Amino acid sequence: MTATTHKPGLKLTTILKYVILIAGALVMLFPFAWMVDSSFMTTSEIQRRPPPLLPAEAQVQNFSDLMGVLPFGRLYLNSAIVTVSVVLGVLFTSSVAGFAFAKYQFPGRELLFYLILATMMIPFFVTLIPVFFIVRQLSWIDSYQGLILPSITSAYGIFLMRQFIMSIPDELIDAARIDGAPEPVIYWKVVVPLIRPALATLGTFVFIGSWNAFLWPLLVINSRDLYTVPLGLNTLRTFAAEARNLNLLMAGTVLSVVPTLILFLFLQRYFIQGITLTGLKG
Repeated sequence: MTATTHKPGLKLTTILKYVILIAGALVMLFPFAWMVDSSFMTTSEIQRRPPPLLPAEAQVQNFSDLMGVLPFGRLYLNSAIVTVSVVLGVLFTSSVAGFAFAKYQFPGRELLFYLILATMMIPFFVTLIPVFFIVRQLSWIDSYQGLILPSITSAYGIFLMRQFIMSIPDELIDAARIDGAPEPVIYWKVVVPLIRPALATLGTFVFIGSWNAFLWPLLVINSRDLYTVPLGLNTLRTFAAEARNLNLLMAGTVLSVVPTLILFLFLQRYFIQGITLTGLKG
């Protein structure tokens, strides 16, 4: 009797939840859908008010015209070099530091860890000028080193790796030491395979942040040969505003998000697993 009484109410609540979730998803997806839609429109269609939902005729040549305006291949290559280097650097430094903080005992360990966490509360703009000064003193302006090396550490990454590695049983690591495995082998053969979900999660966050980075490359890079995708799109934005070729800007924006979508599609299983397990680590 009780179950029958509450079943309609529970069903209505479930439907309401789905309606809210679907509405929220549509609101979040609308700007992306409009961007893709506009990349196949003419400039006059994009500027029409109210704008059409679909182009009268798909302008596929927008993408070929874009390649004639911007060296998108070079922009992609520069962004790929910088982003992959930053991701690998962050994953290595974060996992090694997390391993040390989770499984080693040394004086000042807790204090040092809390100091690293405290840096997460310092806004990026506060450290921007000191880091830029150091990069300039090292003659890394307008170079890959200036783009990559200041970004290969992450306080959040160290925290995430430490939380994951703390869940690895000490007996497993002790057994490897008894078998004569050196510490680098324990890290690579024992620890790294067990923290792959966390590495995938962190790598996804770092990839998106590095690929979309604009302010730091804008400060460090002067040569167009080293422009990344966001810097190239910035020049395209100026060009589009002057020539009123907004369709090229939309096409360039669509191409810029393709790598992050592909990455998420390949790593979504590990990403979701990493997010889930992060909430369970003590």
